[in-house]
Amino acid sequence: MSTLPTTLEESIALAQTATIAAIAAGHQRITVEILIPELKSMNLARQFIESFSDRGNTLKVLFSDTGAAALARRDWEDINFKIDDLGSSRSPITDKIQDEDQLFIAIEPSAVEVEQVEKLCNVAGDRPVILFLPRLEDAAIVGIGYAARQLRDRFLTTLTSAYYIKPLETAAIYRCYPAQWQVWLEQDDDYILLAECPQKPVGDELDAILMPSTPGDSSTPTKSPGVFASLGRFLRTLSR
Repeated sequence: MSTLPTTLEESIALAQTATIAAIAAGHQRITVEILIPELKSMNLARQFIESFSDRGNTLKVLFSDTGAAALARRDWEDINFKIDDLGSSRSPITDKIQDEDQLFIAIEPSAVEVEQVEKLCNVAGDRPVILFLPRLEDAAIVGIGYAARQLRDRFLTTLTSAYYIKPLETAAIYRCYPAQWQVWLEQDDDYILLAECPQKPVGDELDAILMPSTPGDSSTPTKSPGVFASLGRFLRTLSR
């Protein structure tokens, strides 16, 4: 059974291991989400990509726009993989994929780029696509009507979460493939494991997991030491 990571470095290492395991199991559309707004995605992405640098020129790292791609080319030294952007109406993603490309990592794609990301996955076929820190379900951009439901049904439901960690006010949602989704509750300086679920717990399901945590519960929950014992402490740790 997995436990919560205790450092950012451990979290990245777990995300790398989980992603490699998901690819080995045949998953081709993979997400890695570390949902801490204060994190700097470029630094995090560079660390994550290290696990795949042995793929050399067969690895293509894609950014949301040409500016971000140019910044990565300038700041990332000694890279042996290709960097590009997700394309636009004038330069579609379909024109950016070559036969030698065998693995794609899209960095922080948002709902604005969801069509390009979907096209990338379709053109990639059985070649794995990793979405690193995606923001594809941004309701403010995508909306909550019929078009958004179509998007979820057609594309978002085809994605496999390899790694997910999200601190809540007094809890955390966690998934490290191939383990199930987990809900942890803050208690003193530890987190206790409340539940494991085959699907990501949201809404009423998440509330139902968190609400019954009462002193009268006779079960003995599993404890995890704490990077998330305090969100403030965690953020200070990440900023070092």
